[in-house]
Amino acid sequence: MIQTVIKRDGRIVGFNEEKIATAIRKAMLHTDSGEDMQLIHQITDRIAFKGNEQMTVEAIQDRVEFELMKSSRKDVAQKYIAYRNQRRIARKAKTRDIFLEIINIKSNDVTRENANMNADTPAGMMMKFSSETTKPFVDDYLLDEETMNAVRNNYLHIHDKDYYPTKSLTCVQHPLDRILTCGFSAGHGESRPAKRIETASILGCISMETAQNEMHGGQAIPAFDFYLAPYVRNSYIEELQAIEKLFDADYSHLYDKKHDDYIQRPLDGLQGEERAVQHAINKTVARVHQSMEAFIHNMNTIHSRGGNQVVFSSINYGTDTSAEGRCIIRELLNSTYRGVGNGETAIFPIQIWKKKRGVSYLPEDKNYDLYQLACKVTARRFFPNFLNLDATFNQNEEWREDDPKRYIHEVATMGCRTRVFENRFGPKTSIGRGNLSFSTINIVGLAIECMEIGNKEQRIANFFARLDNMLEITARQLHERMEFQKTAFVKQFPLLMSALWIGSEKLSPNDTIAPVINQGTLGIGFIGLAECLVALIGKHHGESEEAQELGIKIITYMRDRVNSFSEQYQHNYSVLATPAEGLSGKFTRGDRKKFGVIKGITDREYYTNSNHVPVYYKCSARHKAEIEAPYHDLTRGGHIFYVEMDGDAAHNPEAIMRVVDMMDAYNIGYGSVNHNRNRCMDCGYEDASPNMVYCPKCDSTRIDRLQRITGYLVGTTDRWNKAKLAELNDRVTHE
Repeated sequence: MIQTVIKRDGRIVGFNEEKIATAIRKAMLHTDSGEDMQLIHQITDRIAFKGNEQMTVEAIQDRVEFELMKSSRKDVAQKYIAYRNQRRIARKAKTRDIFLEIINIKSNDVTRENANMNADTPAGMMMKFSSETTKPFVDDYLLDEETMNAVRNNYLHIHDKDYYPTKSLTCVQHPLDRILTCGFSAGHGESRPAKRIETASILGCISMETAQNEMHGGQAIPAFDFYLAPYVRNSYIEELQAIEKLFDADYSHLYDKKHDDYIQRPLDGLQGEERAVQHAINKTVARVHQSMEAFIHNMNTIHSRGGNQVVFSSINYGTDTSAEGRCIIRELLNSTYRGVGNGETAIFPIQIWKKKRGVSYLPEDKNYDLYQLACKVTARRFFPNFLNLDATFNQNEEWREDDPKRYIHEVATMGCRTRVFENRFGPKTSIGRGNLSFSTINIVGLAIECMEIGNKEQRIANFFARLDNMLEITARQLHERMEFQKTAFVKQFPLLMSALWIGSEKLSPNDTIAPVINQGTLGIGFIGLAECLVALIGKHHGESEEAQELGIKIITYMRDRVNSFSEQYQHNYSVLATPAEGLSGKFTRGDRKKFGVIKGITDREYYTNSNHVPVYYKCSARHKAEIEAPYHDLTRGGHIFYVEMDGDAAHNPEAIMRVVDMMDAYNIGYGSVNHNRNRCMDCGYEDASPNMVYCPKCDSTRIDRLQRITGYLVGTTDRWNKAKLAELNDRVTHE
């Protein structure tokens, strides 16, 4: 007798014979002879009592067909079989339609899910084919029923769900010094340690490109200046040795000579050792510049993931005050300012300036001149962004100014905003660590469901109850995904789990990664705080103090629950201000379908990015900073603050400095500046006009309109999805 049924999605449910009876009856009603209840009961009872204790849906339906064909009602069997075939075709139709749109390179939210990926190339198409077939497998076999209901009902989004079966992790901050001093093997031969700056630059690229193929998120270098500085000195020594050979001289006593800086100067009037030192410095600076130029060029041309995507890379720098470190920083910035190729702005790596008092913030600080240069470069090239090491939550009590490895105790960020620093299971550092996976809650949808409750206090209380339930589901889903990731073997990640991830050096290829991945983080994200607040009290936090108080209360509650999950599951949970790209439109479409168009909530194509003030709300940069700042301490899984500038920022680097000053004043952790930048692809003319259609210099219509989509740059909006295009059109400047 049948007791349980295995459904198509893998779930096991109790057997319900009424479903068999209903299906047969529907088939009978489509025949001329009509229904026969006696026959229905006979067939239903026969199948129920003669079947195995557990059967699949398909096996039960096969038995129904068999019994109908044995009966006198062959007409019913034909209708039942026809209906069953129609349902099979319908289940496949959605996948078929998606595949056809990928094949025909249609611009839609599937092919434009990630603006950094070109889904129109053969490799990009293969990536999307794989992605769209893997996601249903995850739904059917790897998620529990409660999680699936949350996803199905538009409450929850599981990021990088297509990578779920691979057991891959999201991202990592590369301990590049280990790569440079020890070399590495990525499973296809070995790389020797670096000896000179050119090799160090190349190994930095290879490290990120190789790890990108082992992970589903971004790659970052947390202390680019510190890591590469020793190779400036090595290259300087090489140049001195070349002079020694040329003039048969001995300058070995100059190899370790301390320099205040590496600045190119004319050799006129210099003699002897002084001339030799300056010549070596000039040659070294030229080599460093070429190496930085090559690094940037490679990060914009080397492809990963089957060849359809450049490496999603980030580098952090700014706090090395040594002459060699300053040389790396200066030439990196100079090369960035000049641009790549024919002068276009480099999209990658995302550059992040680590600002710290006593190092680079005030005029008396050692690296203040480089900070000024960084602001000048940002004003023209959008990067670097600015990471505030002085924010209370970004500080580490172990940081010491005289510690040559103080970068170990400095927070670093990556990609759009991912932040990894606090650690319950090891050192408080960003190095060798990353995010394991993250999922985002649709707090707007939860709030909309409470709108009909007339009493405000009851409405808000009901929202918090719903939020708490979703937090429980999300925390458990992330825990279950992590437990699945733990079953992966070290040999599945040849570089990541041999040279990059903290603690991995203790593992063997056939070990699982379980002992070390608890060093990573699990992120619980949210988007649409503004629309959530409108649903609950009629205004968003940019326009109402009451809304701001409620917004802080909501995200504080999330932070507190996340801390409790860290204790419950013994993981590093954190709250993430989700960088919504494809998700910003997906949640909105789902809620509009459920609830209709609601003014101020679902009447746009997108929900507002995380805790940001809506892009269409006109306010000052200072007001925006005041509103968004408190959320940075609460969202330690990652956050970012934006200011939209008007006019040509290239002629106003002081405006960039004022934004960084605001970050310092309001305890903001990470921020950047958006502005218009157009470039003619034919003659190279640049300006900041908002709607440049043709070049005023050569009349070309081939215009590169550079824009920031979330935390990274995109040289063309052709790869943007509809929701982000709508958001772009709504953006207003902050004065």
